Amino acid sequence: MKRFLRILLAVILLLALWIVIDVNYPYKTNIKKFDYAEVARLDGEMWRSYYEKKKLKLFFQSSELMRKQFGVPFWRSQLMAYHAAKAAFTFKDGKNRSDYDKALPDLVKYYAAINDISDTSFDVKEAARLELEWWVIRRYRNEHPPAEWENCLARNAQTVYHLPAEKFVSFAHLRVLAMLMRDGKENSITENDWLQIHQTLEQAWKSFSDALQ
Repeated sequence: MKRFLRILLAVILLLALWIVIDVNYPYKTNIKKFDYAEVARLDGEMWRSYYEKKKLKLFFQSSELMRKQFGVPFWRSQLMAYHAAKAAFTFKDGKNRSDYDKALPDLVKYYAAINDISDTSFDVKEAARLELEWWVIRRYRNEHPPAEWENCLARNAQTVYHLPAEKFVSFAHLRVLAMLMRDGKENSITENDWLQIHQTLEQAWKSFSDALQ
């Protein structure tokens, strides 16, 4: 029993050391390079988990997305996914603007983590603000038409990647189109609908990837 406990303690210490190093060691990467098909797949799966209120599933999909899109190490991806998922469900449960603003601190932490590993820095607070803004105006769709959602998405990409928003017009349009496909079905969405949404998202993320090259 003592030997088992010593081995267990050693494993725990090594795991803790791995986590500390993984989360904190200096690491930079080019966030412009990613597999658009994988990112599109995960984006669509995360949408589905969000609307089906599967929080744990969304968390794991989000952490995988962090690794696929931004190339972050394993444990760092878990921390980023935590902030992204927490922000999403804080917003989802909100009823008014003051409730929605409670998601902003986690969005700032999420974008700060991306900024930390990016070889080109960006305005973290502006990126987080624009992310939350398109969530909000989409909820108030009677006052804010889809063209405004597209503008918000393009400006967010401009902030993070330091490229003109015009380069992301096609991406933003296709991603919003996928959102409208989902919203149009609401509670009657089928597997075929999700397939069409995935195909549209794949076109969107290919356009995004092309814009970055």
